[in-house]
Amino acid sequence: MKNLNRLILAAVLSVLTACLCLAQNTAPKSYTFHGKVVSVDKGAKTVTIDGEKVEGWMAAMTMSYKVDDPSIVDKLKAGDQITATVYDGDYVLHSVKVAASKK
Repeated sequence: MKNLNRLILAAVLSVLTACLCLAQNTAPKSYTFHGKVVSVDKGAKTVTIDGEKVEGWMAAMTMSYKVDDPSIVDKLKAGDQITATVYDGDYVLHSVKVAASKK
């Protein structure tokens, strides 16, 4: 009976160790996003961006995005060039910044 208990304990510990190892490397990959604001929907707290291609994440396209900080929507206007951080499996723009004007 002791051997059976030890075997069960060893199996449980092995599964637990495997789960912990897998959980450690679950952070999604991040990418830098660049684009031009096409429109701002303050009511929906979204922005439509003409985004450049982000290698490994998305082709160049124009689409509507939510932002991680809804207050940024009030600061953006059509024509602004922005940068943001995006993550695999997530279509929210994080840490949105208006890019400096090129003069």
